[in-house]
Amino acid sequence: MAAYVENRQFSRLEQCLPTGVVHAFMPGPNNRSEITSPIERSVFDDYSSGEDESQSEEFEETIKLGKMELEPSVCDSRDKGTSDHWVHRNPTMIRLTGKHPFNSEPSLTRLMHHGFITPAPLHYVRNHGPVPLATWDDWTVEVTGLVKRPALFTMAQLVSEFPSREFPVTLVCAGNRRKEQNMVKKTVGFNWGPSAVATSVWRGVPLRCVLERCGILSRRMGALNVCFEGAEDLPGGGGSKYGTSIKKEYAMDPSRDIVLAYMQNGELLLPDHGFPVRMIIPGFIGGRMVKWLKRIIVTTQESDNYYHYKDNKVLPSHVDSELANAQAWWYKPEYVINELNINSVITTPGHEEILAIKSWTSETPYTLKGYAYSGGGKKVTRVEVTMDGGETWHVCQLDHPEKPNKYRKYWCWCFWSLEVEAKQLVASKEMAVRAWDQTQNTQPEKLIWNLMVSACYVTRQ
Repeated sequence: MAAYVENRQFSRLEQCLPTGVVHAFMPGPNNRSEITSPIERSVFDDYSSGEDESQSEEFEETIKLGKMELEPSVCDSRDKGTSDHWVHRNPTMIRLTGKHPFNSEPSLTRLMHHGFITPAPLHYVRNHGPVPLATWDDWTVEVTGLVKRPALFTMAQLVSEFPSREFPVTLVCAGNRRKEQNMVKKTVGFNWGPSAVATSVWRGVPLRCVLERCGILSRRMGALNVCFEGAEDLPGGGGSKYGTSIKKEYAMDPSRDIVLAYMQNGELLLPDHGFPVRMIIPGFIGGRMVKWLKRIIVTTQESDNYYHYKDNKVLPSHVDSELANAQAWWYKPEYVINELNINSVITTPGHEEILAIKSWTSETPYTLKGYAYSGGGKKVTRVEVTMDGGETWHVCQLDHPEKPNKYRKYWCWCFWSLEVEAKQLVASKEMAVRAWDQTQNTQPEKLIWNLMVSACYVTRQ
């Protein structure tokens, strides 16, 4: 029988990864509080397995090595004069929407260099507005709506009164690879490359535990959706917070591992990634994982937030921006995207990379590489590459660094590789890759254009 691992569980705020004393980042005009006492290294409890411990040790080493290779994060001069002037960021991140708001991804080469676990400063960033100023001591999360016992939790209460769990999750912006769509026909979204994806080890409090504590009502009493609301002040809809929702069944399902996360790769969250607390909903698009979480509201209807309706929809190909507004396509619930679509990318060779080939008949081996992921906890089971326009497909080797949770769900990307002869590269006019998951779902061969979300068709190079 294949192995699985329980998520690591914690009873209090403890140090899980040996990355030194955890602080709340650089002091300065942001008025961020610092946690001055060391956060103790955790021990595995009765819910953890030996495999869990072994896997965690591997992640610890990866995280340590990744941090050693990073240049310092700085207050970037490009943020001067904006409300984000105080935020420390890695200077190599590629900015996609000008100065502000900050939306960025690392280069694909840099992302792949770090492998399975992405250093937090190189994790892609999707912000809709300014990063809220926050302190750990003053932050609260309100739980209200269709619950018996509405509550207001401080961060200290969240980490001390509830169990915490820790596990790796791949986050993906729904716009990953959107640039490829924009090259065919312009969408309403900006040009994400193939690096709007990253994997971190997240620690947080299970959402269902919080909702159970507050006495969430039954479906019969109208509790059908769980809404999340952030803290940032945004222009959309005449001024609002970022908000969205998921079905109650998702929120209360223990197999889905949904948490209120407060640590990433062994340290408190970075400002761009939601300090002090954010949602992590494994297997879903990043747009459902509200950062700077302030309110959880149990409702009958799905969220009525401007960004819930205007973002993250997969509309039919004939619907352009004008038609979507005129006929209210944004408000049709059947076009909401929650779980990630299956996707794969060729990372080696890189785009427009020049390879030294000594001879047309060279039998020198060359290894093609890339990544793949699927949504909803479904395992990627096959990746194939063609070098002749789809006439023949070659099955690749797969590397799954994670083990599934006890419900057999996979939350992370995997890596694929295929060794070919150099002469095959010379003869190939186009390479393409496609992935399959355990439901036999695969990527469409041709691009299916849509107004908002990412490209998921077969990746060509």
